[in-house]
Amino acid sequence: MKTRLLLCLAALLAGCSTPKEETKSAAAPLPAGWDAKAAGDKVMAGLFRVTGPDVKGAHDAHFAIVGDRAYVVTEVNDRQAGEAAQWPFVYATLSIVDLRNERLLDVMTIARSEQAFANETLPVGACFVPRIKQVGPQTLRCWFASEQPGKRQSQTYYRDFDLATLTFEAAIHRMKLTTSDGTFDLQPKHLHADAAKQGFKRKPVDAGLYLFDNFKEFDGRTYIAINNYLGAQQALCTLNAAADTLTIVGHFNGPGEPALTEPAVHRLPDGTWLAICRKENGDHNYWFTESKDGKTWTIGGEKDFVKKGAGSKPTFDKFNGVYYLGWQERTQIDKVSRSVFNLDVSRDGKHWERKYRFETTKSFQYPTFVEDKGAIWLCVTQGDSDPSRKERIMFGRLE
Repeated sequence: MKTRLLLCLAALLAGCSTPKEETKSAAAPLPAGWDAKAAGDKVMAGLFRVTGPDVKGAHDAHFAIVGDRAYVVTEVNDRQAGEAAQWPFVYATLSIVDLRNERLLDVMTIARSEQAFANETLPVGACFVPRIKQVGPQTLRCWFASEQPGKRQSQTYYRDFDLATLTFEAAIHRMKLTTSDGTFDLQPKHLHADAAKQGFKRKPVDAGLYLFDNFKEFDGRTYIAINNYLGAQQALCTLNAAADTLTIVGHFNGPGEPALTEPAVHRLPDGTWLAICRKENGDHNYWFTESKDGKTWTIGGEKDFVKKGAGSKPTFDKFNGVYYLGWQERTQIDKVSRSVFNLDVSRDGKHWERKYRFETTKSFQYPTFVEDKGAIWLCVTQGDSDPSRKERIMFGRLE
């Protein structure tokens, strides 16, 4: 006992911390006195537009980086601000961004309603919620959902982009989904049927199914969370090597009420999974659900480190050994919806600090963050006057 007291006294005199303090310090990635709002302001000052000059409405962008260029996919329209799955004039575009000079190089159309391709003509309907991933040395794959709610089953397609020629393939292809019943076209009814076998009670819907989260790699496998927004359904999936089929690992739909949508999922240091979900009922604060294996998930609930959340897309990524958790705050600047977005960081997924606070009357909503060569880039939806603030996509460097 005497020896232990002497050691502790020596440690204090030497300016050493206790084991508890060391644990806390290891979990805290930020220096003392960090100003999250100032950091957010600096990031926003460097953003630039990556949607075309004719675009009036834009939302829900995603991007991939290859070499010194970013490739940003976006849902847009040329008629009015905002977006809706019921608008057949919403189409999907690919913007090419020069990262060295931080400027837009080109904007190309991926797909639009009733477009004729070499192998199939799209039906009437919006081309919605695009996603992108590099699937080969010279190939980017662009996914989008073709939908017309209330009229038909939505279908997720993909179209490949050749990096050498900067051209799209002439054909489009139907994305597939493997469930416990087999492999099918990626349509809402098949996701619902698989969830219903496990006790999901909500009624089936014919639209709203999207590839939603960032693609993430664990143990040599690619994972992504998918979401049926209209049906309040979510599932963790793996993407096969050919990148043409998703396989359901596990459903995480919460208790049924509140309705959960738009998830972001990550794996924690102990190997367990954590998902943050948008909550549609009540106060809209975010809901978390957990899993040991990705197959069986807890009903979940709220967490103390996220308070006053709003109904909007969250993000959950890990860059350079640090987790980044992004979420929309209910607070509004000058009564503008989605005008406050927080980005918190942690080394263990349990102790969080505020690294960025984005406050703007232009809104800061539906961001995507991607790391490349140690730098982190982002794209985000913003606007000037429409109540939705869904008018353009901005791009820039986070850090």
